[in-house]
Amino acid sequence: MLFVAGLVLLALGILSGAILVLAPLGLIGASAGFTLWILFPVFTIAGYLLAAMPSQSTVIPVLTRVSGVLLLLLALIAAVALVLQGGSILERTGDSFSLWYVLGVGLVLGAMGVATHRKGPETI
Repeated sequence: MLFVAGLVLLALGILSGAILVLAPLGLIGASAGFTLWILFPVFTIAGYLLAAMPSQSTVIPVLTRVSGVLLLLLALIAAVALVLQGGSILERTGDSFSLWYVLGVGLVLGAMGVATHRKGPETI
């Protein structure tokens, strides 16, 4: 049950980050409210921890890497959007501060997720 609850919270956290990226670009009709700013990192971290606690040791590296890749993908989309807005290629439809927020949080959490659980040299 904890694993499923953790996956739901993790998905909601990543969805919050996606809304924070897509709303200022005008790609969705939603608005990025203050609640999403809090729920993005809180649900992502809490969901990961809840899903990882009861998991077997073989599931944890996959969960860590997948969530890290998704967070890095969100951060990269935010970075591309900021560059396109800065070059006036993409029209600004709102404040771009949420893009900076997702870029920072996504890079930190995503890089930690991808860099964790690397296969090292086998020890004897």
